Amino acid sequence: MAKTSLITLTDPRSQAAEAYRELRTSLMFSSVERPVSTLLVTSAANSEDKSTVLANLAVTIAQSGHKTIIVDCDLRRPAQHEIWGISNERGLTTMMLEEGALSNPPLIATEIPNLAVLPTGPLPPVPADVLSSQRMGEVIGVLKARAGYVLFDSPPVLTATDAALLGAKLDAVLLTVRAGETRRDQAARARQTLERVHVRVLGAVLTN
Repeated sequence: MAKTSLITLTDPRSQAAEAYRELRTSLMFSSVERPVSTLLVTSAANSEDKSTVLANLAVTIAQSGHKTIIVDCDLRRPAQHEIWGISNERGLTTMMLEEGALSNPPLIATEIPNLAVLPTGPLPPVPADVLSSQRMGEVIGVLKARAGYVLFDSPPVLTATDAALLGAKLDAVLLTVRAGETRRDQAARARQTLERVHVRVLGAVLTN
């Protein structure tokens, strides 16, 4: 994967990069009535580019002058550390276990001003327990105090309960849908799964 998937950096004048900037604008305007500062970016099933979409969206938000944090909550198949070429030794799970890490999060700065990444850290045996815990709520609060926008990556909605558990703690969810791959029924089921637990689904992003 690596940074080649960051089209907003490698080819900022491309149509794809412009589409991410339009997505950022839509996100900011769609939430005028109910502001969105914590956003989950996920997919229905596997391989719908959710992690790449999240990383590129975060770049455009940071470039517009807003402090932004990417949090990798995909505690099954993490990807953000690969996209950014950073260590995954400390991160979200470190904040779960160490008191000191809660007040001083192990955020990793990127070369983009205003943008930092919190990788997963060591993967836990039961990811759902971590994401549904009271401590997770505290972690979200700590990160919200440090940035205008906090974007969370999670496993796909239909492969684990993680996305629904996490989405219920955040302001909204954005679903990624891959053209020619995501089945219509999968996308519909994913949305129903989230809305059943009263998660606010902002909309979908079509990739590929």
